[in-house]
Amino acid sequence: MKTALSLALAALTTASLAAAPAPAPPPPAADGGLREVLFVGNNWEGTADVLRSSGDLARIGRINVIPDKDQRLREIHLNPVKLAYFLGIRLSVGEGHDQYVDDMYSTPDGSAVVVSRPSFADVVSIDVATGRLNWRFPVSGYRSDHMAVSPDGKRVAVSASTSNTVHVLDIGTGRQTGSFKTGDKPHENVFTADGEQIWNSAIGEVNTALDAPLFDWTKGDRKLTVVDAHTYETVKVIDMRQRLDAFGRGDLSDAVRPVAFTPDESTLYFQVSFFNGFLEYDVAGDRITRQKVLPKNPDTSEERTTWVNDSRHHGISMSPKGDKLCVAGTMDDYAAVVDRATLQEGPLIAASKPYWATVSGDGKSCVVSESGTDRVTAIDFATGRKVASVPVGDHPQRVRLGHVPADWSGPSS
Repeated sequence: MKTALSLALAALTTASLAAAPAPAPPPPAADGGLREVLFVGNNWEGTADVLRSSGDLARIGRINVIPDKDQRLREIHLNPVKLAYFLGIRLSVGEGHDQYVDDMYSTPDGSAVVVSRPSFADVVSIDVATGRLNWRFPVSGYRSDHMAVSPDGKRVAVSASTSNTVHVLDIGTGRQTGSFKTGDKPHENVFTADGEQIWNSAIGEVNTALDAPLFDWTKGDRKLTVVDAHTYETVKVIDMRQRLDAFGRGDLSDAVRPVAFTPDESTLYFQVSFFNGFLEYDVAGDRITRQKVLPKNPDTSEERTTWVNDSRHHGISMSPKGDKLCVAGTMDDYAAVVDRATLQEGPLIAASKPYWATVSGDGKSCVVSESGTDRVTAIDFATGRKVASVPVGDHPQRVRLGHVPADWSGPSS
């Protein structure tokens, strides 16, 4: 039987689509003959859909991000240790599927897209014109994860999950410029706007059944590691356990998931494992200042072991003006825009297992990936209403802004 919240979500979705504006014209090409686009990583399929960055999100083309699949699989099956990890990824974080694309960024000239591929434990650069590999960097350990690109677009940082390491690579050549150690299972990476620091969050073990608070100690070393982006030396380590306890939320996990800085980077908003909401952190004051608890979907099981990789909510982004937040309520099957001043949420927009939230090219909308129904959906920051939704490939996760040549419509091969 449908619950009241389920019916409300469905009604809001119908009303939002009915009120959606007409599709916007294609965005103009950026300087240098480039077009701004959205790259959508279809994790279980091994493709990246390339969409218009604003308006109707129409698909421009698709890139195969595993053109070397047969070669990689041969290598894995000839190495018992690699094979054990490959199958372990499939049976745990992959939910029975291989993970072929976690994150992706384009090069500054729009000629290539750089992709982290968890099941292949690597990062590759793919020529968008030909679909062929430019370079490949095997990460240390057996799984690659979230990435971040430097503000100048010249370097990309990638988390190596099983070796507690972040590698920083030259985006053009794939050569390592440096690396640094983190806590257990490094996850999200963020460069500060001035390019001077990298913030990494280590989330610990997320694929065990020991999810009850009583067994929290089994999750490992979870912390934020802040490093100098040039020397890769540690600037500071932030233990959110202490800050959460001081704020009166000792019951919450200290595994920091997706984050969003304010435009002036004075405040950090972050999600944590198992929590339907987010927290506000004063960077200079080094303290948590506010929390937002978002509605629970009564159709969502309260059994923590049913929540994918410990993420009740996974995905948060901020409007360019810094006045609105967009939250992906992953296991509660909705997304919502939240006013940053009041922390009041807008309409709950039905979305099936939304796994990420980013900002459209024109800055007007939040874009979420619906991994449960293989769609990407845009929600207007001003109204909180759905304005576009398009089908993509199997299990979309990360969505990133990037560039391709202005006349690009897909690889030639």
